[in-house]
Amino acid sequence: MAEILIVDDDSQLRQSFEKLLKQEGHLVRVASSGEAGVAAVNESVPDLVIMDMRMSGITGLEAFRLMRETAPRMSVIIMTAYGTTETAIEATKMGAYDYILKPFDIPEMLALIHQALETSRRSKEHTATREQVSSATNQLLGSSRAMQKVYKSIGRVAATDALVLIRGESGTGKELVAQAIYKHSLRQEKPLLIINCVAIPDTLLESELFGYEKGAFTGANRSRAGRIEQAAGGTVFLDEIGDMPLNIQAKILRLLQEKQLERLGGGSSIPVDVRILAATNRDLEKAVADGEFREDLYYRLNVVTIRLPKLCERNDDVFELANHFLDRLSAEMEMHNPGLSEDGKEFLVTHEWPGNVRELSNAIQKALIFNRGAPITRDELTQVVGLSSDRHAPSDVSDDAFKAEIRQVLTKHAGENGFEMLMDYAGRLVVGEALEITGGNRTRAAKLLGMSRPTLSARIDKYGLRTHIKVN
Repeated sequence: MAEILIVDDDSQLRQSFEKLLKQEGHLVRVASSGEAGVAAVNESVPDLVIMDMRMSGITGLEAFRLMRETAPRMSVIIMTAYGTTETAIEATKMGAYDYILKPFDIPEMLALIHQALETSRRSKEHTATREQVSSATNQLLGSSRAMQKVYKSIGRVAATDALVLIRGESGTGKELVAQAIYKHSLRQEKPLLIINCVAIPDTLLESELFGYEKGAFTGANRSRAGRIEQAAGGTVFLDEIGDMPLNIQAKILRLLQEKQLERLGGGSSIPVDVRILAATNRDLEKAVADGEFREDLYYRLNVVTIRLPKLCERNDDVFELANHFLDRLSAEMEMHNPGLSEDGKEFLVTHEWPGNVRELSNAIQKALIFNRGAPITRDELTQVVGLSSDRHAPSDVSDDAFKAEIRQVLTKHAGENGFEMLMDYAGRLVVGEALEITGGNRTRAAKLLGMSRPTLSARIDKYGLRTHIKVN
């Protein structure tokens, strides 16, 4: 038998919980406010607290903080009908056993209570006591179960020094997750350096990351610390680490294992205290099998992993995201926010969004630009998405279809920004065809197009294209 405290200002919920848990053989106490809950814990520490987030008087989080002063190892389950990024991360970071959204399934809740009580008995609950609210995490939006799982993961790893690998398709928000981890970490007063491994040419990446000694190469007239060394005491986010050259992967592995680096042209090791966060949209398992990614580095990275869902896997968040982009982008462009029509809303949840959140943001921005003040319709969204999505392979687009697209845009948007829109459309077709010819190999496609690989990657992101490496 365990002692459980229920803290909620909903009398019906308290009574239901009390009856249910007594039937399970537990001793149950109840409190109708956060203040009463704190007093109950001060009087006698229970094995488990189940507490609502929003109550009259102090909030569940405020009550939780006060309870932690008396009982730092006590298991607490937070309930709420209003899931947000901040509360999910903050509750988990503070040491809540779990954070669950109302309404919930009774069997699921009972299983969670059982697990929390087992944890309480074994005294394995770890408490993070720092409080830090981050404006950056406000950009991580969504109350779906998939995103709640992401927030919980951020809360659990943020206050540690663990290496974190963030995985997900392009446009899902991997950099935002890295920023959230940093903002809630013990290193948040120190620098955060964001390094896109494909935005720096391979020939410069090593010296940019690790620095160089005087005379290391022609033009090296003085020694220079690299970006990793410059971030001493802070955090380095290596974006697109899956595309990093093999020779530099070896140096990253040494940094992770030995906490040391060696400048280009140098002969001595330099100790470095940095936390590494990394992200990739590549299939690392396949890259290892193909010899394009070091197996030892893969296993070193693949310890703490946060996987970001595709937008089509969290349809519940589409409206919240769309409304956020409408508010933000209309304010930035000093335009009226027209909102969405009913058929526009229907389009948002039925479209697959292959470019994920980035594609949704771009679509909302383009729709705002061409909108005339009335709620944004399905036709408007279909138009702007049709010019940026990859739903049809470039090889399926005939000359007649292309001409028809030109006529449609010029007729509908006469005197506006039709030329730039059509240039984007043509650019998407050309880049898509180059990727098709090269089997999705970005390096070969860049050479075929006569552009640098970083420029190609930027175009792929801009046009919302997805690349798949073909194996013959």
